[in-house]
Amino acid sequence: MLSSLPKLTLWLAISIITCALAVAGQSSGGRLAGKVLDKDGKPVANVVVVVTNQTSSEDRSQRTRSDGSFSFRLRSGAYRISVQSPYEARFDPAKKKDYGVFSNLVCDETKKKCSALENVIIDTGERKIDFAVTEPDKEKPAVDTAATTTKPPTTERREVRDRWRYEFPEYDRYGDKGARGRDIPFKKNRWLNPYDRNVLKGDFPIHGNDLFMILSGVSTTGVELRRTPTGTNVSSANANTNNPFGHPESFSVNETVQLSFELFKGETVFRPRTWAIKISPTFSIPNYLNARENGIVNVDVRRGTNRTDTHVSLEEAFGEVKLFDTNKNFDFVSVRAGIQPFNADFRGFLFSDNNLGGRVFGGFANNKFQFNLAYFNQLEKDTNSGLNTFHFRRQNVYIANLFRHRLVIESALPYATLGVHDNELLCPSAQIVAIPKLRVVREPLRRHLGLVHSFEPRAETTTTATASLGLQLLLLRAC
Repeated sequence: MLSSLPKLTLWLAISIITCALAVAGQSSGGRLAGKVLDKDGKPVANVVVVVTNQTSSEDRSQRTRSDGSFSFRLRSGAYRISVQSPYEARFDPAKKKDYGVFSNLVCDETKKKCSALENVIIDTGERKIDFAVTEPDKEKPAVDTAATTTKPPTTERREVRDRWRYEFPEYDRYGDKGARGRDIPFKKNRWLNPYDRNVLKGDFPIHGNDLFMILSGVSTTGVELRRTPTGTNVSSANANTNNPFGHPESFSVNETVQLSFELFKGETVFRPRTWAIKISPTFSIPNYLNARENGIVNVDVRRGTNRTDTHVSLEEAFGEVKLFDTNKNFDFVSVRAGIQPFNADFRGFLFSDNNLGGRVFGGFANNKFQFNLAYFNQLEKDTNSGLNTFHFRRQNVYIANLFRHRLVIESALPYATLGVHDNELLCPSAQIVAIPKLRVVREPLRRHLGLVHSFEPRAETTTTATASLGLQLLLLRAC
């Protein structure tokens, strides 16, 4: 009895799993059946009926039996029914309600010859659809030679400007009853909708088939009100005070507007662009700060407690040219020169900036390898806005990196980065690094006053090199 217990348990588990699979198979699909008839209502044998899943585009076909019947076991979903040549289906528009609420007939211009039936919903149970077929070759009328000589042939063609501006007609996939106007895959463009195609976004070429232009603008507004411990500095805004801390409040507003113009050549759907030009003037209008204590808005206490500053900068101004393709899959090598954004190590720990330089970049081995060789002769930054100025910092940066996608495991991104930093530092005699315009010393003059003056630094050149190896694990999720 005990020896038969494991066998009984095994058979019971197999029975339960089999029943569950059978129930799941019945609940996740259905059957499509019907008959194929000719115009006189007689069954037609050996007609190949094709059933297409409208979601996966999977086709299934079957020849009709001697009585004209066919039967398919299908998964739940929407299907399209048609027949193969030399026959052509003739679905009756008067029976559209019998075909289903969501059904859609594909007909010719006369709306009489309907050769396909779409949106046939298969669920639990059986759907039965009978339809007629005909042989178009046998229905062709005799050719009238006189008519063909007098009437010139017409072609069903329409000339379009280019392939980018070809618009699909509006199409309601399941009808108003099924989707209530929500499931419409093709809609006409509306220029006010930012998600529609527009020539200003580079969706259409401005000349030919491969010359595009992108115009964009970004406005960023930052407002900050904070309370932090603030010292009274050299000279307090409150006269005759002996408190080492002054008013802690400060209020700042920073409005930054960036306009971008980009012109490039290339059909970038499947290949990199041939050349590109981009310029992005950036305006800080205004940059306002009110701090309620001296020495906050400027190291010179004579500047007071508030300031309003404006600045104009170029955050992007570069030209790019593709040098050559490394293989037939359009891996490439390109060069870019000018003020450009660059991120050295994926996360930007080593170098991430918009600055003046040159870069050679590209990929190979079906884009599994990507590399960068970059040099930057850096511009000084504006103290208040953080934008580029038109003065050099006397600081050179050399960077080389290599990325390898999908090494050993799909989500791995190992990379190697080498950076060299050549900096001509401005140092006072005390060997303390100082920033231009902020180099000050303080000498006591009276009890409550101070004198601020600048000193002349001397230059020292230093060179540092940094090498880094990293492994970036990307969390991937199938969509």
